Amino acid sequence: MESIALNKMGEALDLPDTAYEAAKSRYEDLGTWFERPESDSSAHDPHIFAQGSFRLGTAIRPLDSSETYDLDLACKLREGITKTTHTQKSLKALIGKDLESYRQARNIKSPLEPKHRCWRLEYQDGYNFHMDIVPCIPAGSDRQFMIKEAMIRSGEEAHASQRDAELAVTITDDRRVGYDQICDDWLVSNPEGYAKWFESRMRLCGSYLTERARMVKAAQIDDLQYYQWKTPLQRCIQLLKRHRDTMFQNNADSKPISAIITTIAARAYQGELDIGTAMTTILANMERFVRSTNPRVPNPVNPSEDFADRWSMQKYTRLQLEGNFRRWIVAAKADFATISESRDASFVVKQASSKFALSLNESTLRAAIGASTTPLLYTPKTHSITDSSKPWGN
Repeated sequence: MESIALNKMGEALDLPDTAYEAAKSRYEDLGTWFERPESDSSAHDPHIFAQGSFRLGTAIRPLDSSETYDLDLACKLREGITKTTHTQKSLKALIGKDLESYRQARNIKSPLEPKHRCWRLEYQDGYNFHMDIVPCIPAGSDRQFMIKEAMIRSGEEAHASQRDAELAVTITDDRRVGYDQICDDWLVSNPEGYAKWFESRMRLCGSYLTERARMVKAAQIDDLQYYQWKTPLQRCIQLLKRHRDTMFQNNADSKPISAIITTIAARAYQGELDIGTAMTTILANMERFVRSTNPRVPNPVNPSEDFADRWSMQKYTRLQLEGNFRRWIVAAKADFATISESRDASFVVKQASSKFALSLNESTLRAAIGASTTPLLYTPKTHSITDSSKPWGN
C-alpha cells in the first residue's frame, strides 16, 4: 500500500498534542483533588488514570467538530476496601462524593451524572471533555492468578501474563444482582494491563521506535507518552475507526466497537515499519482473530471476557452486529485498496472526503506523492521497504 496518502489522512485525524496535554492535566488535577486530606477517598490510596483511546494514543477527532472528546478514566482505591468490606454501591457513592465536591470547586456547571459503571463529568473550557470515571479496586490474588493462568493458556508469555494480571481490577455496575450487597459478584476489568499488552504489540516495530525517539530528540521511546509514538499500528487503528464511524454515521448503534477493532488489529499487526504495509497485513488477517466459538474476541488480558459478547445476545439481534462487522471489513478492504493504489491526488482527496470525512489539501498531497498535474489511472502495484530506518516516508 502507498503510505503517503494514508499518512496524510492519519495526520488529519490525529488530535493535537495540546488535546492530549489538556486531558492529562484534567485527570492529574482530579488525582490531586482525591489525594487531599479532606477527601474521603484519600485514606484508600486513590489512583486515577486514563484508559481507552487516550491511554493508547489512538484517539481521533470526532466526525462532528462540535462533539465533546470522550476521556475514559478509572479511579482505583488501592488500600482498605475489598469486596468483603464494601458493596459496589457504597464504593461508587464514596467516589461520587469526592467527584461532586470537585465539580463544585472547579465551577463545572453540568451536574455529576451516574452511569451504569461510572460517573460522568462534563468538563468545558478550551477543550470540551466528558470524563467517564469508573470506580474500581484491585482484583483479589485468587482472581489475578486465574487471569494469569488463562493468559498463559491463550499463548501469552508467562512473565507478561504475571505482570498484566497483577493490574486487574474489579469495577462497579448497577446492573449486577449483587450491586447493593456484600458479595463476590463484581465485574473484572484490566485497562492498565491492556495498555501494557498493546505496548508490546507496538514494540514489534523496534527500529521505527528507535528512529522516532531520535526524531523528537528523546533519549529513548519510553520517555514519550504513547500518543507521541505514532506507530504504524496506532495510525492504522485511527484510520480504521474513522472509516467505521463514517460508514455507520447514520446507524451508530450497529457499528463495530473500538475494543474489537483495536484488539484484532493489534493481533494482526506483525511489526511492519510503514503504515501502508501494516494496513495491508492488518486487513488481510483481522478476521482470523475472530473465533468461531465463545469467547469470539477475547480480551487478551482477561481471556474469559468477550468483547463480542453482544453479537449473540437476543436483545441486540436487530442490530446485526456480527453481520455489520463482516460488511465493514469488506468495505474497508475495498476502500483502502482504492486509495492506496492511486497516485491521482484529486481522486485520493475525493475518496478521503467521501469515505473518511477528511479534508486534505490537494496541492500538498500532489507534491508529497510526486504525482503530475495530469490525473493518473491507478493500477495495483507491489511495494517494498527500501529504507527501514525512516519508515514514515515523507
